[in-house]
Amino acid sequence: MLAYILRRLMLVIPTLLGIMVLNFFIIQAAPGGPVEQMISQIQGTSIDATERFSGSASGGETVKSTSADASGGGAYRGARGLPKELIERIEKMYGFDKPIVERFFLMMKNYLVFDFGESFFRNKRVVDLIIDKMPVSISLGLWTTLLVYFISIPLGIAKAVRDGSRFDLSSSTTLIVLNAIPGFLFALLLVVLFAGGGYFKWFPLRGLVSDDWSSLGPIDKVLDYFWHMALPIGAMVIGGFATLTFLTKNSFLEEIHKQYVLTARAKGLEERRVLYGHVFRNAMLIVIAGFPAAFIHVLFTGALLIEVIFSLDGLGLLGFEAAINRDYPIMFGTLYFFGLIGLVMGILGDLMYTFVDPRIDFEARR
Repeated sequence: MLAYILRRLMLVIPTLLGIMVLNFFIIQAAPGGPVEQMISQIQGTSIDATERFSGSASGGETVKSTSADASGGGAYRGARGLPKELIERIEKMYGFDKPIVERFFLMMKNYLVFDFGESFFRNKRVVDLIIDKMPVSISLGLWTTLLVYFISIPLGIAKAVRDGSRFDLSSSTTLIVLNAIPGFLFALLLVVLFAGGGYFKWFPLRGLVSDDWSSLGPIDKVLDYFWHMALPIGAMVIGGFATLTFLTKNSFLEEIHKQYVLTARAKGLEERRVLYGHVFRNAMLIVIAGFPAAFIHVLFTGALLIEVIFSLDGLGLLGFEAAINRDYPIMFGTLYFFGLIGLVMGILGDLMYTFVDPRIDFEARR
């Protein structure tokens, strides 16, 4: 197994490099980069502000914005009328004075030591921004994934045991309806019902904890935290466990009709022992092994609208704002970081397979 893990770890490097190369050149080719963003900000200000920016960039020497020296803006949209020297200084400020290939290799060299640079528009290190936003996203991702599994697995087993019954049909109908409604609609409904949107005001609508959280006792801190997380997590869980429930049911049904189960029943084993001593381990293989991937999916892709609705400043909102503002250090830094985590989680998923069923040996595969 150790040799297999080492091979997978060695594949992480070219895979991650391929992800970064593809996304880097696609994003760089898209219009509206950071230079254009700064130009649009300057064009939205007075001519005096433009001259002050030019003067400060050149060490105090003011560059007049006249049509005679406005030839430097031809490469950027909206740069007409700005002096060439100003455009060059903006490019240098964002590192665009270097060729694109050189910029990529400089970026990857820094990323190898987890130096993600500083945000273009937030004046803060990318690592510090990720650390600041991580508690919100981890809270949403971890608790949502755990609750989805704790609900889906027992429910899926119950549906498999009662396949075709009234309980099975009614629960399937309910799951299909819940799965068809987007999570953000559930979030809005919860806000209206329980967060002061028109009926009850039982839960807070903003933040991860209360303003006086630091002055609370240990138990009160935990209660305050879950008080704030109840509605966002509830909104994500309500429509999120249908797929896993049906997967659990179908896995159990497939195993229940196999020969070894019929043999165990013929020997007189109790039904509970047959289900949980023999069927469970085989049926839960694909379900439990998918936990790392499910957590990554919820953590990084499933919470943007939930964060917006409940005013939770997490990684989803950070990535969305970075894409809108073309904040390349945040975009590429988070892509590298999350891509690396996703690849490592894939290896952990394979280890989960061997943990659930020791008979699986990836190292023996050819």
